[in-house]
Amino acid sequence: MDGRGCWIDNRMIERLWRSLKYECVYLNAFETGSEARNGIGDWITYYNERRPHSSHEPLTPDEAYDSQDPDLKIDA
Repeated sequence: MDGRGCWIDNRMIERLWRSLKYECVYLNAFETGSEARNGIGDWITYYNERRPHSSHEPLTPDEAYDSQDPDLKIDA
């Protein structure tokens, strides 16, 4: 890491949290913790399995992971 609090070190997870907030949390009025847990879980499943990402060209994260070299998967 470059230094304490450097945004570039966390950019992938920061992008995930931004997408989660804007595409799920802010659009749904969750009444209880259980509803929030289920709604966020459903969104994460959608994010990984059905939502294409520009960084993976037209692939979803699951498709991109499955298309990797098997030796790279061990390192991940």
